[in-house]
Amino acid sequence: MRARPLTALAFCMVLAACTGPQSARLGQFEAALAARDSATAALEGWCGARGFADPAKVIATPLAGEPLDASEEIRALLGVTAQEPLGYRHVRLSCGGRAMSDAHNWYVPARLTAAMNSMLENSDTPFGKVVAPLGFARERLATRRGAFPECPRGTVLSHRALLRLPDGRPISLVVECYGEANLH
Repeated sequence: MRARPLTALAFCMVLAACTGPQSARLGQFEAALAARDSATAALEGWCGARGFADPAKVIATPLAGEPLDASEEIRALLGVTAQEPLGYRHVRLSCGGRAMSDAHNWYVPARLTAAMNSMLENSDTPFGKVVAPLGFARERLATRRGAFPECPRGTVLSHRALLRLPDGRPISLVVECYGEANLH
């Protein structure tokens, strides 16, 4: 007879943990990201609202390692042939010294200005800020609580998205891996 109350109590404790403050913050974080086409702008807003930095400024730090190859699927999503060059950035986006996300970004240099390409290669400016003058829109392809295969341990939320020019042409495919630091 005692097993049933303990089982019910254990279930209630697990349920409470799943709907606790961390889960609520994750929901708020998801809503903040969904409200913007630019993940960079959303992260800066989140960083400022949570008091992580004042002023809230997101920087992109290149991460070491071999670049992920652009698969046929990635090239098809970006609308480029196997011969057309693609750019690739693997960066950690941080604000106020807090790592907010790791991002893989395949982009079409031919659809950006020369100044934008130079800035992407030579600065810590996030992609979203560099290409903001193009007026891009974000097409969300997939979202997952937890990590996509490309994401590091500690990822609490993963996004895959295409960034499109106003005429519909894609300029970038991003895989974004958001870490636990966003929820504290």
